[in-house]
Amino acid sequence: MEAKTRPKSELDFRTGMTFRWAFILLLSVSSLQSTESLSVTGTVGINYGQIANNLPSPSEVVELLQSSNLTNVRIYDANPAILNALRNTSVEIVVSLGNEYVATMSARSDKARQWVKKNVAAYIPAGTNITGVLVGNEVYSGNDTVLKENLMGALKNIHSALVSLGLDKSVKVSTAHSFEVFGSSFPPSSCVFSDKTVAYMKQLLDFLSATHATFLVNVYPYFAYKGDTTNVPLNYALFRPSDGVVDSKNNLHYDNLFYAQIDAAYAALAALGYGKVEVRVSETGWPSKGDDDEVGATPDNAKTYNGNLLERLRKKEGTPLQPNVSVQAFIFALFNENMKPGPTSERNYGLFKPDGTETYDLGLKGLKRIVSSLSPPPSVSTGNGSKSTPTTTITPPSTTTPTMATDASTNSTNSSSDSSSAKGMHSLVFVSFYLQVLALSSLVSVVILEH
Repeated sequence: MEAKTRPKSELDFRTGMTFRWAFILLLSVSSLQSTESLSVTGTVGINYGQIANNLPSPSEVVELLQSSNLTNVRIYDANPAILNALRNTSVEIVVSLGNEYVATMSARSDKARQWVKKNVAAYIPAGTNITGVLVGNEVYSGNDTVLKENLMGALKNIHSALVSLGLDKSVKVSTAHSFEVFGSSFPPSSCVFSDKTVAYMKQLLDFLSATHATFLVNVYPYFAYKGDTTNVPLNYALFRPSDGVVDSKNNLHYDNLFYAQIDAAYAALAALGYGKVEVRVSETGWPSKGDDDEVGATPDNAKTYNGNLLERLRKKEGTPLQPNVSVQAFIFALFNENMKPGPTSERNYGLFKPDGTETYDLGLKGLKRIVSSLSPPPSVSTGNGSKSTPTTTITPPSTTTPTMATDASTNSTNSSSDSSSAKGMHSLVFVSFYLQVLALSSLVSVVILEH
């Protein structure tokens, strides 16, 4: 017997209406999800420092990273507890080799290979997604001549070890620089390396170019503003609306200091013939608290800077000089670290408090509970995330147009019960919508199968 069929127009109508309702429901779900948390994947990384005695355990930190959609992490060592906790997650991690190991790694290729096998190769097959090794930190802006002379040897030996283990394509080697490696960088297009660093840079850039690695620099508009509040407008440093700055050499307009400093780095690389080496930001941030002489270190300014920075990075923007290259940056830092030496600001760069709640509201979820377990105090090694503050500030001649200093280096608490209830309601509504979408999808399948 021939099966009866509905008129084609009726089938099209009903199927079309079903898809329309499913689409509307999906839009509603998407809208709810976007209000729950700020997605910061892709171009955004986070620096996970450990100079504290009250931080969550590595497993709890992984929960924090995943709940906040932070999927790119840099640590200042190769802590096995952290590397093990990150197994079989979506988090990409960059490990580091401290300044104290540079001389040994430079002199002993066998030690470099041993370090790579123990701290990189051993974890990748087990599911830890290590994508980079940073050798040393802010070496060329320091005064240790022996350290400077050994850096290139260490970089080459670590890279050779990766090559011998077949990991050089997926794990890149570089080193992070303070902004002090540059001389005067106003306007950005005139930036060059300082006299004391230029001699080291050509061989480094040769290495980065040959291995397809990136030039990493710590960019802190906060230090530029603190060092010269007269010539560096706060709005310009915080990504807030301002007149900005026009580069007098190429007429490019900058609406924020962060992009101007990145383009200054590109100009310095181009001046040495390495304009194709990509610049990435290894550290940037703003402290939420400081000493009396640390002007601008407030919760409001930190929230504004990091919030606007996240928004720019999420858009995958380029800079005025490199509009087609998305800016990539690691924010400093994941936590406030109570054992860091130096001024008060050094202990107050964290997006999160040690209990896993936000230092100020950026829309990140944080931990779902108050963290009870504490990690043991770490051993403090040199070069672990301490920022260099410029000793001098070079500014352009005073004009009526806002200018910038460029020799810069480096409150909400627990959610209220009302907020928790709202999130709970959002979760229930999401589940309800999801079930309805599944039901409607099944109905569509039945309609199509019947006809």
